[in-house]
Amino acid sequence: MSGSDPTWIERFGAGPLRGEGAGSLVAVKDLIDVAGSVTTAGCRAVAVSAEAASADAACIASLRQAGARLAGKVNLHELAYGVTGVNPWYGMPANPADPGRVPGGSSSGSAVAVALGEVDWALGTDTGGSVRIPAACCGIVGLKTTHGRISTEGVWPLAPSFDTVGPLAPDVAGVVTAMAELEGGFEPAPLEGWPLARLRVDLGERAAIDPVIDAAVDDALKASGLGAEDVALGEWPEAWAAQQVLLAEEAHRVDGFLLEQGRIDGVGEPVRSRLVQAKQQPAALERAAAVRASFARRLEVLFSHFGALVLPTLPMRPFPADEVRDGLGGLCSPVNLAGLPAITIPVPATGRPPTGLQLIGPAGSEERLVTLAAVIEAAVSR
Repeated sequence: MSGSDPTWIERFGAGPLRGEGAGSLVAVKDLIDVAGSVTTAGCRAVAVSAEAASADAACIASLRQAGARLAGKVNLHELAYGVTGVNPWYGMPANPADPGRVPGGSSSGSAVAVALGEVDWALGTDTGGSVRIPAACCGIVGLKTTHGRISTEGVWPLAPSFDTVGPLAPDVAGVVTAMAELEGGFEPAPLEGWPLARLRVDLGERAAIDPVIDAAVDDALKASGLGAEDVALGEWPEAWAAQQVLLAEEAHRVDGFLLEQGRIDGVGEPVRSRLVQAKQQPAALERAAAVRASFARRLEVLFSHFGALVLPTLPMRPFPADEVRDGLGGLCSPVNLAGLPAITIPVPATGRPPTGLQLIGPAGSEERLVTLAAVIEAAVSR
């Protein structure tokens, strides 16, 4: 099923699929319905029986109304259930920022198409970091929106209580344009005296934060002149674990039918193994739900004192495709647990390709986040 270019599943030529507007040229993650095009979710078991969508997803309808043009469907980590971007059916899009290493997932094709300059911006989805992780891996900007802000109608689900739709773009200005095309009237907020918290979290042995990455975030903050107060957030690892428990249960409900005889061979490893093991015990779900509630309260207290929280997007450099290991999403998934918005921007890392700086805000604060991100982006670009 893999084509010659693993970034793209299907390119749209001139005509109704592409559109005739004067807006941005946009790539669409192949999890999102475009009328007249098949949605494969990056999975053979889905693709072999899928029919062309009869209607656009709600977010695509908004783009058409804004005059955006659709370049085509781009690849993803199978079923959006993974963070590397490795896909057994369509191939792995090559990371243009860090060759030989994974592009990140699950919105891998979206990030790569933007990083290569093939589109103005791309649509992705973020359930546990799937916009921010590939954006940071590929050296671009990605915005995870507040849960429920952009409709997921017509988007193949993974875990509905976490799923969000959001843009990836080469810079913050591109994200602002994307949000304005997704919802008319979007504008950055005026810069105000929002105090920032520099989060210090310990992921333990599972995903120790690379000191080069930590230093890159600190250096970018210093260069911006925004300043930030160090805040320890010991609840982070527990929130990460709880998010994974709840996501797995929801993924089993959504995609478990693909494990039926006659379909299971069309689900590749390791997604198949994850789905087989995804069903959770009631006691584990109850504990995870309690952590979700307490974590949300903890962040609510932080946002009564701070305008945004700052930390790395990735704890480590993207790894080679043949050395896949755990932990790439450890600094992103808890944001989904709380349903909050977050943006990642590239910042210089000594002796390495750029890494990601992540800003998290209270619900509905995307306008504030793009303003702060633009200040830091300008500072590190001087």
